[in-house]
Amino acid sequence: MKKVLSLTIATVTLAVLAVLVATTANAQTSAPRTMRARIPFAFHAGSKVLPAGEYRIAVLNPDSDRKALQIRTLDGRASAIVQTFGATVKTIRDSKLVFHRYGDSYFLSEVLVGGMETGRRLAPSRAEKQLRRESEMASNNAQPETVSIALY
Repeated sequence: MKKVLSLTIATVTLAVLAVLVATTANAQTSAPRTMRARIPFAFHAGSKVLPAGEYRIAVLNPDSDRKALQIRTLDGRASAIVQTFGATVKTIRDSKLVFHRYGDSYFLSEVLVGGMETGRRLAPSRAEKQLRRESEMASNNAQPETVSIALY
């Protein structure tokens, strides 16, 4: 009788441990992925203008098709949450942020992660669309300059 009871307790304990391990592994894979960047200029992220500084970039909903990014200074004083959509890109070695530059105005455009074939793109904001129109009228379809900042 003691052997049966011990065997039952051991089986139940193993089952509980297996469930805990599976739950922990699932929670870790869906945890937000964070990256950091030192951005030397003020920039637009969605409808917000963020100051130059050191930033932490995190994917808030990694299991979604339309991932939201939180872009936040390390001191927490400035932040923005922007919606992104997936875009097939050429695989790169190092992760980076891509900005569109119009004169002295910078707009976050893409987040590219090294080794991945899918990047995250941001839709152009109203301010960027306006500057693009003005730039096109002034310079016969001039394209914005592209500026990249390394992520670490």
